[in-house]
Amino acid sequence: MTTLDRRRFLTTTIAALGLARASAQTKTRRIDIHHHFAPPAWIAEVKGRPLLQPANANWTPARSIEDMDRGGVAAAMVSITNPGLWFGDAAVTRRLARACNDYGARLVQDHPTRFGLFAAMPLPGVDDTLKEIEYAYDTLKVDGIALLTSYGDTWLGNPAYRPVMEELNRRKAVVHVHPTAANCCRNLDYGVAPGTIEYGTDTTRAIIGVTFSGDAARFPDIRFIWSHAGGSAPFLAGRIDGGSRNAAERMPEGFINEAKKFYYDTAGAANRGALVSLLQLVTASQVLFGTDFPPGGSSLEIARALADVGVFNESALSAVERDNAVRLLPRLRVSAG
Repeated sequence: MTTLDRRRFLTTTIAALGLARASAQTKTRRIDIHHHFAPPAWIAEVKGRPLLQPANANWTPARSIEDMDRGGVAAAMVSITNPGLWFGDAAVTRRLARACNDYGARLVQDHPTRFGLFAAMPLPGVDDTLKEIEYAYDTLKVDGIALLTSYGDTWLGNPAYRPVMEELNRRKAVVHVHPTAANCCRNLDYGVAPGTIEYGTDTTRAIIGVTFSGDAARFPDIRFIWSHAGGSAPFLAGRIDGGSRNAAERMPEGFINEAKKFYYDTAGAANRGALVSLLQLVTASQVLFGTDFPPGGSSLEIARALADVGVFNESALSAVERDNAVRLLPRLRVSAG
């Protein structure tokens, strides 16, 4: 056997072992905290708009369940992704949020052990959002709330959104935050699509907005989950913390102290660079398995990447894949593997 043949054999064998290990771990009954759905009313509105990915436009419940079964995912928390709901018309946004949430609630009702719902919100309309929070929790009995990092040219942490944060705090809400590309930066011509850089950057802007505004300290009962391992915030945490002195009255214990209270998912971040940086900020108890399905790829491949990346021991990986999510969302404890 030549050196090249041996190398190919080893590469193929390692890949097969990784897939076998991920397949064997299906009994861990993973929970995917970052999984997207596409109600028909939403598809009708967003087709042809910037930031819509074809994989999301072609979503069906059956495709989700097929991927979940293949990857050992017992339950998935579904949420709306880009391009979101806000296109400049408050009435359209209000109607879309309600349609998405009603559809999502029916999906959960049809598959109660397989899906949970992070309800879509009609921000930047504050009054409309307060009404939708009430409807989502009291009528639909949702598991949590989905927000985007920014709306138009305003980010989470903006004082205008404080009544929403106050209500979410009162509800002790689990809030999953998905990135988008803000108006300022979605058309910059630097050679790659906005999702490549802007999503991580917008996540960091929103994390800074929530902390430096004082909302994180003011509303400690909101359980924030930040997508994609917190974007660039973990890598920049020390530098950001250096600016905390300018917000000492709103963030008395500094940025890093607030950032350590948040949760972060692994969607788009199942690689050593992202996870090593994140684990310098928080422990594995704050990390949640996420796939960004359907555009993020298959749950099996992502599970394999997390198992192979070498940053989690067996206990920590079990916590990331399931236990941490159950602690946040106890209803998912009954999800079947």
